[in-house]
Amino acid sequence: MRLVSPGYVTPSAVAAAARVAPEGWLRPRYALLTAIAGGLALAAAFPPVGIWPLAAVGPALLVIALWRQRAWTALGAGLAFGLAFFFPLLTWLVNVAWYVWTALAVAESLVFAVLCLGQLLLLRLRAWPLAVAGWWVTAEAVRSRWPWAFPWGRLAMSQSAAPTAKWSAIGGPVFLTFLLALTGACLAWLIVSLRGGPDAAQQGGRPGVRSRIVPVLALVACAGLTVGGVLVPANHGRRLGGSKHTAVVAAIQGNVPHTRNLPDLLRATTVTENHAAATDRLAARIQQGALPAPDVVIWPENSTDQDPRFDPHIFNVISGAVSTIGRPVLVGAVLQDPQRNTGALWLPGRGAVAYYVKRQLVPFGEVIPMRGLLDKITSLPSLQPKDFTPGHRAVVFHLGKIRLGDVICYEIGFDGLVSSEVAAGSNLLTMQTNDADFELDGQTGETTQQLAMARMRAIEYDRSVVVASTTGVSAIISPDGSLIARTGTWRQAEIEASVPLVSTATLALRVGGWPEIVFTAATALALLLAAGQALAQRRRVRLSQAGPDGQAGPDGQTSTAGPAAE
Repeated sequence: MRLVSPGYVTPSAVAAAARVAPEGWLRPRYALLTAIAGGLALAAAFPPVGIWPLAAVGPALLVIALWRQRAWTALGAGLAFGLAFFFPLLTWLVNVAWYVWTALAVAESLVFAVLCLGQLLLLRLRAWPLAVAGWWVTAEAVRSRWPWAFPWGRLAMSQSAAPTAKWSAIGGPVFLTFLLALTGACLAWLIVSLRGGPDAAQQGGRPGVRSRIVPVLALVACAGLTVGGVLVPANHGRRLGGSKHTAVVAAIQGNVPHTRNLPDLLRATTVTENHAAATDRLAARIQQGALPAPDVVIWPENSTDQDPRFDPHIFNVISGAVSTIGRPVLVGAVLQDPQRNTGALWLPGRGAVAYYVKRQLVPFGEVIPMRGLLDKITSLPSLQPKDFTPGHRAVVFHLGKIRLGDVICYEIGFDGLVSSEVAAGSNLLTMQTNDADFELDGQTGETTQQLAMARMRAIEYDRSVVVASTTGVSAIISPDGSLIARTGTWRQAEIEASVPLVSTATLALRVGGWPEIVFTAATALALLLAAGQALAQRRRVRLSQAGPDGQAGPDGQTSTAGPAAE
């Protein structure tokens, strides 16, 4: 009798192959739809919508979209999530130019999609919820530095009005991002476990008790810990006696002509004159006894685009306003030769005595990357014919009991820049910003997103923050992140309030950038581990499919058939 062993694949080989190249938990089109829903949900977590719990829902839906997918499907799902997130988040850029909005949203989405391949790999690990949380920290670290250093859309920055926000005083925005992403990952774990958990195979293909209870407990624990940030003790100035001094601060919102049809020189002159007029009005209220005299007055970024050192009219307008109010005024001034974006401290009768020079310049705004190439294919470089020159150090303005640290607009999103001002000795922070280019046609996303970042910085460093904008929103923020005073948009306004001057250091300031380093390094190691496991699984599948003679079976499969036996 002749016994022939036909080519076949053993059940164990089938199971191993499924782990290496799964069919997908969702069909590709549903994975894409889930990713789009996740991106839209995450965008809605940020102002102006501001539904903060969605900062965990978005990452959860991304996990579900990527779960057991092939690489190309995962890449498409990551791109879909990114487009659905960045386009709504950055709608305010359409007021600059539609192609600027499109280019930035698409570029950020492409980077995000590539990074999602890393998350797909991490989902192989047994402790994948922790790995996914680390992935979000790592992805945000990458986007904040490359390709153009754009830190918008970090999970933590959606939480300024949430009970979770105080965690930023413990480990900075990085730690809060980790907690939010971990909560989202545990939510996704619960959802996928309802369809089939790790022990489902032992339960006839149905989810077992363990596969359901463990994710529930994990989700409850993570969500409770994250929301439990409201119970985190903090050094909020007056409440715990961490402040021996208070100061009266004022912010001026001069407004700008709500049109771009004016000649540049007339428009710039009008902006400066508007801020001088608002300062004069504040001085009149002080003289009438309606308000106390402020210790410092903050004008916004670009309150003068003409260098007052070379323009006598602008110099006289600013000097007149400073003399009328009789107090130090921090003026947002663009200086020439070289071109710099600065905060210039003006004193009555003395003029500008000190400057902070903006260090982190806005790509495609204040500096044009790849200018030589872009000159040949687009008119974009003409929006900024000459690149600004960045500053290189933190500057603290000493004004009696006030130690004022300044960041300008875009810089509020960078952890190291803000922390450097606090570490240099600031007991009061200010953000000078110009939102006029982004708020036409009723857009408020940029200014409210920046305000949320400023509120998070107040909590993170336990400092009062003064936000001065040309068109709004201007605000005075207490160390606990609450708004003491604020303005509307597109109106001339002056706000004033007494704030604590706090000099104590939060734990977030002490640990500095170490949380990001630790989480990123751990994620890199997890990626190496996951890659090693994937290679090992692929090798085992090949070995399980190979027979003694190592020959391929039907349809290109390696056969287990051996020699014929009589």
